[in-house]
Amino acid sequence: MALAAMHSVAHAADLEAAKRGESLYMQHQCYSCHGTQGQGGERNAGPKIFPNPTPFVAFELQLRTPRSLMPRYPVQSINDLQLKDLYAYVENMRTSPAASQIPVLQQAMR
Repeated sequence: MALAAMHSVAHAADLEAAKRGESLYMQHQCYSCHGTQGQGGERNAGPKIFPNPTPFVAFELQLRTPRSLMPRYPVQSINDLQLKDLYAYVENMRTSPAASQIPVLQQAMR
């Protein structure tokens, strides 16, 4: 039972980190290149980052010392805790449901 309680607390902490990460993703306009759901930007503005995000070490390296046109995010801009929150969000992004799974659109397609 103690293990289940610990898992529940850890899951809640992960969700909170992901919420903070979502705010950072929007605040730093990551969506403008990587899409609102990590699907990648139009005209190759930024690569697809979800699903299957890169390992955290590579994620951190890319943010701190990017290989391409991506802006650099030093510790003064996104601190280490915020970086972990941002990664938690990227790991937990959700794709949009198919149009056939959205009730309003189901009715419109009839």
